[in-house]
Amino acid sequence: MRDRIIYQSFEKWMFKRKTLILTGARQVGKTTFLWEILQDQPDVLFLNADEQRVRDLFADTSIPGLKAIVGTHKIVVIDEVQRIENPGLVLKLLHDTFTHIQFIATGSSALEISDRIFEPLTGRHILFHLYPFALKEIYTDSSSFKVAEDLPFHLVFGTYPEVTIHRELAETNLKNLANQYLYKDVLVWKDIRKPELLQKLLQLLAYQIGSEVSIHELATTLRVKSETVENYLDLLEKSFVIFRLGAYSTNPRKEVSKMSKIYFWDNGIRNAIIEDFDLLPLRKDVGQLWENFLISDRMKMNSFLGRDFKSYFWRNYNQSEVDYLELNRKQLSAYEIKWKFDPKTKISRAFLNLYPDAVTKILHQNNFMEFCGEGN
Repeated sequence: MRDRIIYQSFEKWMFKRKTLILTGARQVGKTTFLWEILQDQPDVLFLNADEQRVRDLFADTSIPGLKAIVGTHKIVVIDEVQRIENPGLVLKLLHDTFTHIQFIATGSSALEISDRIFEPLTGRHILFHLYPFALKEIYTDSSSFKVAEDLPFHLVFGTYPEVTIHRELAETNLKNLANQYLYKDVLVWKDIRKPELLQKLLQLLAYQIGSEVSIHELATTLRVKSETVENYLDLLEKSFVIFRLGAYSTNPRKEVSKMSKIYFWDNGIRNAIIEDFDLLPLRKDVGQLWENFLISDRMKMNSFLGRDFKSYFWRNYNQSEVDYLELNRKQLSAYEIKWKFDPKTKISRAFLNLYPDAVTKILHQNNFMEFCGEGN
């Protein structure tokens, strides 16, 4: 876990009078990451709020009650902090009262974290986010040949830590993760009582990765209101299952501006949802898998490295399009993504006419490593 890219940044903020918040989906390695960070630290108290007895401890938010919990420890970790009552208030009281203690909290739901924690902790916290592995975290010293050799595995099974480490059990682990995390935890967070609707929506999204998604069409297919679909999409985003790319536009009369594309943070979860773990030679969706994999890996790296890049796709009303765009301050970069190298592939001429100063690149399996690393 020392190879997790946020390791040094996280460690740098220890004992800087900030409560450290670590978010991420279940099974991305939050707890293991923290144990690695804290293994050489003395006087660590680790509290798992999934346990009822831990939640009961924080029922008393008086100063004496909190002091009885933290005792003489130098570091206090509250795992799955969203499970305790009034977590934001509890962390604020701990932070303000025990100034010599480093408090760390983890959470698996950004929905509950943002609703209940960030506002009380304004100015008092630093937020970190952990995703499934980025390629650079798995292949720290490997050659490009080795990474390319393993790509077929990752395009099908993704990069969750346990899946990556125990590859022979990848399919079983992903099915368990999808069933336990997607169809149980996500529903519990907002007390949603229609798991079959969530499952159908996820399947629709899984089949449309890399395509523009219409909320109205999804609602019509599912026979529910558009507001219901939007609420579920918001829940899935804040539960770290999917993310959306908006359309880049400086001229709404010529360019699409209100549509979105939806991607999954992990290819393996996407394939578990549609129950398809066929290897690449047997698949018809290799292009979709490749696009989802590259864009999600790039988004992870941007987050890990703290790069404030804005991400988009582009299309005009004449159906010319570009797969992926990044805006870094005023510099626009455009990427077309193809699984196989084809010298005939070019960036859309319509796009270049509108944005002649954009940096452009065609990405394929022979040149993707820089895109997935720290470069452009």
